[in-house]
Order: sequence, then structure tokens, then C-alpha cells
Amino acid sequence: MKKKYLLLALLVAGSLSTMQAQRKRVSPYAPKLEQLYNQSDDAQKPAVGEKPLIGISLGWSTSKNTVNNTYVNSVLMNGGVPYLIPVTDDVEVLRQVVAQLDGIIFTGGEDFAPAYFGEEEHEHLGEVNVTRDTYDLTLFKLALNRNIPTLGICRGLQLINVAMGGSLYQDLPSQKPSDINHRQEEAGTIATHSVSVVEGSAMHQILGEKEIQVNTFHHQAIKKLAPGLKIVGWANDSVPEMIEAYPERNILGTQFHPEIFTNNGDKQMGKLFKHLIEKAETFQKAKDIHSRILSVDTHTDTPLWFTRGDFSVGKRKGNQVSIQKMEEGKLDAQFLAIFLAQKERDEASLQKAVEKCTKMIEDTYADVAKYKDDCGIALTEEDALRLKAEGKKAFFLGIENGYGIGKDIKNVKKYKDMGIQYMTLSHSYDNDICNSSSNTADASKGLTAFGRKVVKEMNKVGMLIDVSHVSEGTFWDVIKYSKDPVFASHSSVRALCDHDRNLTDDQLRALAKNGGVVHICIYGGYLNENEKAASIEDVVKHIDHAVKVAGIDHVGIGSDFDGGGGVPGCTGDNDMINITVKLIEKGYSEEDIRKIWGGNFFRVLNQVINK
Repeated sequence: MKKKYLLLALLVAGSLSTMQAQRKRVSPYAPKLEQLYNQSDDAQKPAVGEKPLIGISLGWSTSKNTVNNTYVNSVLMNGGVPYLIPVTDDVEVLRQVVAQLDGIIFTGGEDFAPAYFGEEEHEHLGEVNVTRDTYDLTLFKLALNRNIPTLGICRGLQLINVAMGGSLYQDLPSQKPSDINHRQEEAGTIATHSVSVVEGSAMHQILGEKEIQVNTFHHQAIKKLAPGLKIVGWANDSVPEMIEAYPERNILGTQFHPEIFTNNGDKQMGKLFKHLIEKAETFQKAKDIHSRILSVDTHTDTPLWFTRGDFSVGKRKGNQVSIQKMEEGKLDAQFLAIFLAQKERDEASLQKAVEKCTKMIEDTYADVAKYKDDCGIALTEEDALRLKAEGKKAFFLGIENGYGIGKDIKNVKKYKDMGIQYMTLSHSYDNDICNSSSNTADASKGLTAFGRKVVKEMNKVGMLIDVSHVSEGTFWDVIKYSKDPVFASHSSVRALCDHDRNLTDDQLRALAKNGGVVHICIYGGYLNENEKAASIEDVVKHIDHAVKVAGIDHVGIGSDFDGGGGVPGCTGDNDMINITVKLIEKGYSEEDIRKIWGGNFFRVLNQVINK
């Protein structure tokens, strides 16, 4: 980048020799230009710890893209590399740009068109720019899909609120009269009113103050707050001045203009940009880690949806699992579980279960095959690594509920030959293999005589035994009878949430001694006894507890997406990067993260299938 602009400068001057000949006339600049020119080749060398790339949205008119240089300077002054994002309606261009960003700033500007929040135009609506509205909303959605750390300023705060489902006062003076003139006549470097900061909020932690002095240049303001956002700063006329989405998402917004103060040397306001860039550095590190590891989610119920409506792994909309969302969240591989609800156990019903299980496996292969240029079925770690090297996503297959084998032991090998890598022995009710953890006649009871044969056969054919959903009695029987390590594809820890689906600390320790692994489930009811309060913070707490009890070599992640899984901050494949960000912030090393995201699971898989 530097070389490009330096060469331009030299061309304007005529040539390097001409510039040198005129040194006396341009003496304040020529030595620096020569120095930079001579260093430009070194600048092309790979950087160690490259600064994060911070996108800046632009304004638009029929003749030009525009941005105030104070935004650019605020990024530069706080350790980021600014990138000006051109105004365009080409979604693919914006998608490619956003994929490279580590952080993003949405800048100030005109009023928002009220059509975007479902209102008719107010008579005093200010100037609107529909081209920019479309650009900003598209850009924000793309950034939100990738969980890019975000700072919205003035119009940028309003954009965040509108894009996430909120609304605005269209004309603040008439719709919410106040003694404060929110379009001050003074220069932007002059503070004209105070803002109270909510104690305990991220903004309070960043700024370290309960009250700050700000400037103000806006005509609209938040009326209805969007879901997922919190107002954490107020003017004394009750106009919202700061919002955030912490701790679920790295999103901040200010109604005032901190970049003007920061550009003028204000360290206090500079903390907002410093914070954004620090979050961008962590996000950048998370992406880098994912480029080097093999990540896998060991449980989703996605095959349930292949015969319902227009869903497919190649389409982003609809469900939580898709190739596009996997790419956004930097997830490499995913288990598609063939789920069978427990039904009657008579011969006819068991035969129907076998037929349904077989058909669902075939349907899953067919759906994945539609997108062979983007994904493939994997049977081994080597398959997943090969697909990643080809720029594709890997799908593994499992069965949830041993009901799917009926009472014919030969079906275990049949399904293994069809590519099934694990089987969950039961679901939410007892079956012919074992007792379940839920709706069971007796949780202390375990494997039946047939169930012990199933465990032996799974060991023989190299199929992983999944102890999620099984009773405690079954768990201990499996530990006793299995000659291979076992795993829980989607279970959390009982010490943090007392649910029958979760594992006790004794079970965690036994699983570790067995050489197996527990995969923390992202289902709210297994994470927090107040299910509605569950969030990504709980996911990390469960991972952390399991690591402390079982050890770093025995913990993984199994989302239960498309089967009830998902909490604020982690609602689909595209949010998986957020878990990595949280683990980095808690001090987990890259090697730790590699193990949690797949290293532990593939160790067990390799041991089971390569006997």
C-alpha cells in the first residue's frame, strides 16, 4: 500500500532524479520520501503480529464516497489499519471485503428512512439517502453474520438499532422535546451535555467513569430498543446515548462523536477505539487459530429437516447449520446425527425404525452430494483434513438413539459400512439397549443383555459409543464393558446445571480415565437452570469446569443445533468463532483450543477406528 502511493508521488514530481534535483525546494519532505521509498521493499515482507484491519463505512453522494478523516486518524492512533469500504449495492463485493475485516466502524450521516423500521415519513424527517441506507444495512448484516467487533457512531448507533429490529424518533425536537439542543452549533471538540454511564456495563468498564461530557450532532434517536441490545448511557433528557450487546456480542454504539475528541488528542474518548481494536486483535487471533486447526461440532440434528420444506446444507437461511454459516464461523467439520424419536418396541415398530434410519442416512448423502464442490462426507480425520485443504467443509454421520438398529445386531455393522461413526445408545426414553437419563423407569439401571452385545459389536466394528442421553447406570456399564474410549457427543456438566442430561464430576473423571471426551452442549436448559438466562458465557463456564475436572485432553463441543441448541451469542454455525474468542480471553492457548475444537475427539476416533 505504501509503495503504491509513494510511486504516485514520484510520478507527480517527474522522477526520483528530478525530486533529488529539487531537494532544496522540497527539503521538508524529500528525505522522508526517500527513506520510505527505500524501505518499501521491506514493507512487502510478511509481518509478525499484523495490526488488525478496521473497516470504516462511507457516506455517499452522486459524485463521491466521503468520510471524515477523524475516523481514520482515530483508528491509526489506536493501533489499527483503517480500510474504507466503498459504497456499493454489489453484495458479493461487500461479502468479500467483510470476510477480511477484524473490526468495523459505522460512521455518522443523514437520517434513516423510516420505511426500514415500519413507519410513515414524519413531516420533519431530515435528509435521507436510501442508497446509503441499503449499503449500511447490508454491510451491518454481513458483519453481524461473522461476529466482527463493531462500533457504531451517531447514525452508526441508529443503524445497529434499526438493523437488529428497533425503531427511531424521526424528528427528535418535535417527538421528544428537550432543553438539550442535540444539533449543537458549537465545534465538535466542545462538549455540550453530559451522559450518565450505567455502572457495571462494558462502557463503564471501558471509560472508567459514571458520567462523561459529550458533543451532539443528531436529528434522530432510539425510540424502541432492538432485542439483544442494552442502553448503557443516557442524556439527562432520557435520550439514549450509548448501547451495547455485551457479553453476547462485541457491539458498541455511541450517539455522540468520540472520533472528533480522539482526533484532538482526548485519551478518554480514545479508549473506545482502543477497546474496539483490542477486540479486533482477539478476533483476528481467533481466525488465525482456526486456519491452523481442524474444528468439529460433534452433534447436530440437521438431517431431520431434509424432508421438511426447502432446507439444505447448501442454503444459509432457515436452520442453524449450513456450509455458508460454517465458513462464517470458521467451523471445518460437523456431525449430522440421524435422529429417531423413541416409539413402540414391538417388531413392526422396530422394523419401521430401521427403515427410517436407513432412509435418513441415504437422504443425508444425497443432500451433501448436491454441493460436492463445497463439502463432502468424511469418515476419518484424514478425510476432514483433505476437505479443508480443498477449501471444503466436512460432514460426518452419527445416529442418535440406538432404537434405529431395532433388535438386529447386524445393523450395527450395516450402519458402520454406510459411514456412521458413532451411535447414541438411547434418547429420552428407555429402549432395548439401555435406560435413558430422562423419562426412565430407573436411572440406576443400565445396559440390557442386548445392550452389552451392542457395546461389544460397536467395539468390534469401530463405531464410537455415545453416552449422551443415557442413565447413570448405563454410563457406568458402558465404562465397564467397552474396550474402547467412549464419549458424550452433546452433554454439559451437572455441577453447574443440575439436569439429568448432564454429567457429574465423578462421570467426568471416569470419562477422562477411560480416555474419552465430553462435548459441551449449547442447549440452554443444560447450561443454566434458568434456561432463558443461558448465554455463551455459560457455554464457556461449562467448558472451563469440564477442563478443570477432566483435564484439557477430554473436552470438546457438540452444539445440538437444529435440535434445540443455541443460546444468545451462539445461535448457529456462524457464531462458533465466538467460543474461540471467549476461550482466548480466558487465557486458553492455541494448543488448548486445538484440543477442545477437535484434537481430543479425533484422538478418540482414531483410536476406535484404527485398532
